[in-house]
Amino acid sequence: MFHHFLIPKSVLEGNGSSAAIDLGEAAGKMLQLTLVIDAAIEQQSLEVHLEGSVDGETWIEQPLAAFPQKFYIGSSVMICDLAAHPELRFIRATWKANRWGRGVLKPRFGVYLFVELAASVALDSK
Repeated sequence: MFHHFLIPKSVLEGNGSSAAIDLGEAAGKMLQLTLVIDAAIEQQSLEVHLEGSVDGETWIEQPLAAFPQKFYIGSSVMICDLAAHPELRFIRATWKANRWGRGVLKPRFGVYLFVELAASVALDSK
């Protein structure tokens, strides 16, 4: 079964990227990504992208998926279909955190990002 934390429960205070995860059986399949923000301060934003790689070292230029920019506590779920990229063997998350306004301008988000194979749903159009 494919299920991994791309970002384990963490406090993000700047830009970064996760460790590479080997897709294994999930290569070329649909993934479900769940992003949870459980702590945030005002006047800040977070952007989270999913990147892919053939070898785990060189990452393709375009993100495979991107969550809409986040500002508040909450959770978001997104599906990423890897069928168009069967050659990819590794994924990782990258993020950009920004803070503006007065005071300390260091962003601070409590987050985690979980990835798993998306459940298949068959729709009958009869």
